[in-house]
Amino acid sequence: MTDRSGRSGAGETSVLEPQGPAAEIIATVWQILLWGAVVTFVITMLWLALALLRRHGGTLREPFVVVWGLVLPGLVLLGLMGVLLWSGEQVYDPPGNPDLTVDVVGHQFWWEIRYNAGEEDEVITANELHIPTGQPIELRLHASDVIHSFWVPELHGKMDMVPGRVNEHWLEAEEAGVYRGFCAEYCGIAHAQMLKIVVAQEPAAFDAWLDEQRAEAPEPDTELTAQGEQVFEDAACIDCHAIRGVGGPEPGDLTEGEFGVGPDLTNLASRQTLGAGIMRNNRGELSGWILDPQSNKPGVSMPPTDLDGEQLEALLAYLESLE
Repeated sequence: MTDRSGRSGAGETSVLEPQGPAAEIIATVWQILLWGAVVTFVITMLWLALALLRRHGGTLREPFVVVWGLVLPGLVLLGLMGVLLWSGEQVYDPPGNPDLTVDVVGHQFWWEIRYNAGEEDEVITANELHIPTGQPIELRLHASDVIHSFWVPELHGKMDMVPGRVNEHWLEAEEAGVYRGFCAEYCGIAHAQMLKIVVAQEPAAFDAWLDEQRAEAPEPDTELTAQGEQVFEDAACIDCHAIRGVGGPEPGDLTEGEFGVGPDLTNLASRQTLGAGIMRNNRGELSGWILDPQSNKPGVSMPPTDLDGEQLEALLAYLESLE
């Protein structure tokens, strides 16, 4: 699977490298507008140079002024309007009827992701959106606090997420890979650190992943992980973070505007990133996040955690077992 998330280096995410049908249309319109502007600029400069080089003044004939000053610009603008109207319809209406609908909730400063919201087989995860390749996926976008904006440059344009409203959007990835996404609307001090990744998988691999996500968290299989589960409860982690089969806050009813408190951690160890895409998911990063999240992401709701070395070691072992 190709990793295009941009976490390994700068400049790897671009609207000019589309990987989905909607992004291809957006990139095409960008190219049309760019080259149209270039041609217009060159023609204008040529006429200006011709006027400056003329030795004798003269009066332009009226038909010339009408054609070059009114008719031609009008035709150009009409053509551009047609392109924009066509592209807008293609971009905002998904091809066919999507088989999968995913609800995405923007929080300060993370993403809540729900598959089959409200159903018995609902799956809740955070910051990593998995989708099957080769088919459009419907997104229902919510916001729990302030205005956010969902944007994955290589797959589609941005769509705002407004408190009290549900905006519909869609994505389609042509190839399996990992694509980087952003919040494209300033939402607070950690706005620039509100990232996400979209993991596009072959349909069979996606179905297998979704089945795995439906399962409850595994029971602790060692004394250390059992101690870690107890630390998770005693240190009040469970007050904000749910783990299926263990406990935590109820996810709430999206139709009533009820959202999660903190990211669901049921399958934390299977995720690629921590802190909404700003850190890799490994023991060192996880340890630093648990002890002092504010130093990694100022403004995040999670407070520092006062754990001794033994408690931290047990909690890390437990969280790393949640695959």
